[in-house]
Amino acid sequence: MNINPFEILKNAQKFREQMGDMQEKLAAITVTGSAGGSMVEVDMNGKMEVIDVRIAPEAVENRDTELLEDLLTAAFTDAGVKAREAIGRELGSLAGGMDISGMGGFPGMGIM
Repeated sequence: MNINPFEILKNAQKFREQMGDMQEKLAAITVTGSAGGSMVEVDMNGKMEVIDVRIAPEAVENRDTELLEDLLTAAFTDAGVKAREAIGRELGSLAGGMDISGMGGFPGMGIM
């Protein structure tokens, strides 16, 4: 077997560039999770960072903190699911169209 170390380095550099491009794409992804008929909404990017949280006044009018906690939990969960789906589509394009959505976390990229 004939292994060319220069070819390996060239491929590694190309992969690094692709990963840098992917990081930029992930940062540009924005999804919105919602709960309670959009009484609570959470915006998240493809790096799984929360960008914004919106709570409708009626969600806090009755001072039912348990309900608000449940709505927030559901909205964060919904945003996370949508972000992972969007990430899977983006990473799938990097992986040549393979479906990698079921691979779980993405170590080293800060994505779970």
